[in-house]
Amino acid sequence: MNDAVIVLRSMRARLFSTTTTICMVAIGVALMLVLITLQAAGRQAFQRGTGNMHLLVSGDASPVVAVLNGIFYANAPRRALTWAQYEDVKGRAPFEYAIPTQFGDSYQGLPVLATTREFFEKFQPNPGEAWELAQGEYFDAPFEVVVGAAAAVATGLGVGDEIFIAHGAPQSRLLGDPGAIVPHVHEEFPYRVVGILAATGGSHDRALMTDLTSSWIIHAHDRRVREDRTVTTTTEADLTDEDRLITGVYLRLVTREGSDTPANLPQVFDALRRDAGLTVAQPRQEIDRLFVIVGGMNRLFVAIAACVLVSSAVGILLALYNSMEQRRQQVAILRVLGASRGRVFGLVTAESVVIGFMGSLVGIAVAALGAGFAADWLRVQVGVSVGAVVDPRTSVGLIMVTVALAGLAGVIPAARAYATPVAKSLAPSAG
Repeated sequence: MNDAVIVLRSMRARLFSTTTTICMVAIGVALMLVLITLQAAGRQAFQRGTGNMHLLVSGDASPVVAVLNGIFYANAPRRALTWAQYEDVKGRAPFEYAIPTQFGDSYQGLPVLATTREFFEKFQPNPGEAWELAQGEYFDAPFEVVVGAAAAVATGLGVGDEIFIAHGAPQSRLLGDPGAIVPHVHEEFPYRVVGILAATGGSHDRALMTDLTSSWIIHAHDRRVREDRTVTTTTEADLTDEDRLITGVYLRLVTREGSDTPANLPQVFDALRRDAGLTVAQPRQEIDRLFVIVGGMNRLFVAIAACVLVSSAVGILLALYNSMEQRRQQVAILRVLGASRGRVFGLVTAESVVIGFMGSLVGIAVAALGAGFAADWLRVQVGVSVGAVVDPRTSVGLIMVTVALAGLAGVIPAARAYATPVAKSLAPSAG
C-alpha cells in the first residue's frame, strides 16, 4: 500500500473532521483572494472611469466629492455653476475640450446627464477609446436621449421608446424604502430614445445622456409655473441666464502628439483653483488619494483574512493532534509492517499538506464566485465595472503559502506520531 492511499484512507476515516478543516482553510483563502482581487481591480476601474480628461471643475465642497459626483454619479452636486462661469473657465487656457455637464435628474433611479454633443465627440470614457453605439445615433436635438449600456439592460429601453425624466435621484427607492420621496416626473416633456451606447466598463454605462437645452427647459418650466400658474409650456425662447446652469465641466488641455500630460497643467490648475467659486479636481490624483484613504481599511481586512488563514492552520494542527490518540494503534501497525519513524512522520505531515492544498482549491473556487457577486454589486450600486477575474499568479502564490502553513501545522502531530511506542500501543489495553 503506497503512501497516497494511506493518507486518503486516513482522511476518509475522519471525514467530518477533514471536511470541516478543509472548509476553514477555504474560507481564509477565499477571503484573502477576494480582497486582493477587488483591491487591484477596483483601483484600475476607478482610474479608467475618469476617461481622458485632465481636470474637472464644479461647485462641490471638495475635489474628491466633485469626482465622485461628477463622474461616478454618487450624488447630485449641491451647488451649480452659471453659464457665465463656464464661459470664463473655457477661456482660461487652450483647452482641447471644455464640456459642460449637468447632473441632478433621473429615470427609474438611474442618473441622467445633460451635456453637449462634444461629450461623445471628444471625451473618451476610456483613454484612447472613443464612444461606440450599439444601436441608433447620438442626440442631435432637444428631448432626445442616449442610453448607457447598463441602463439599457436595467430598463429594457430601445431606440424609439418614449420616456419622462424626473427631478432628483431617488437613491432610497433602489433599496426598497417604502417611505422614499418620489421625485416629480415631467410628463409635460417626453424624451425619445435615439441611441444605445456600447459598454465601456465605466460609470457612464448606467446613465442616460441628453442635451443641456432639454434640461434647462424642464427646470425653467417649474420656475415659470411657480411664477405664473397659467403657464402650460416652456420653450428655449423662455430661458433666462439664471436657467442656464451646469454642475460640472470636463476639461482637457491641448497636448503634444504622443503625450497625455500637458506641460502647462500645473499652471492652469493653480490659476483655476484661485477662483473661490470653483472646485477644481485632477480626477486621477483624487482617485489615488481616495485609495490612500481606504487603503488602511483594506490592509486591515487583509490582516483579518491572514488571521483567518493562520487560524485554519491551527485548526489543522488541532484536528490531527487530537486524532493521534485514536490512531496510535494504526501507527504501531505501520511500524510493525516495516514503516520507519521518518515515514510515519512524513505520512502525517503529508496529510496536513493535502488538507491545506484541498482547502486552497476550494477557496479559489469560492473566491471566483465571491468576486463575481462583489463586482455585480459594485456595478449596480456604484456604477463601476470591476474585473472579477482572479489572478492565476496570486492564486498560485496563495496556494504555496497555505500549503506551507499546513505543513508547519502538521509538524507537531507528526512528531507525536514519530514518538509513538510500538509495544505499548499494540498491547491489549492500548486504546
